[in-house]
Amino acid sequence: MPAVTPLRTGGSRRRTINEINMVPFIDVMLVLLIIFMVSAPLITTGVVDLPSVGKSKQQPKKVIEVVVAKDETLRLRVDNKDVSTMTLKNLADRVSAAQGGDAAAPVVISADRSVKYESVVKVMDLLQKAGVQRVGLSVKTNG
Repeated sequence: MPAVTPLRTGGSRRRTINEINMVPFIDVMLVLLIIFMVSAPLITTGVVDLPSVGKSKQQPKKVIEVVVAKDETLRLRVDNKDVSTMTLKNLADRVSAAQGGDAAAPVVISADRSVKYESVVKVMDLLQKAGVQRVGLSVKTNG
């Protein structure tokens, strides 16, 4: 008669592993890192294409210029002659008087390079609210 071996009941069962295997996670992260490193130089950055300044074909008949100095004081010049120094409150009245009722007469704002952008925008906004139709900025041309 063959020898009978006793059955083992529950003595050597495999235990479940309660830890997460990190190797596939790390592999996926490295692949994503490589994809981003390769594709990042290919993304175009937002470039602002500024307009170039050219000379106008004809000069206006009357040149009205508001000059904003370094200390943010305002001067009014008509045809390259200083007329008066003024404050922001009475700028609109003086410019409309210099225009002589012609709201389409161009007004040029000349500001020093070191003047805050906010000051120039305030002058421009005030002139537009006063009904001046053509407000421009004076720039230095290269060449």
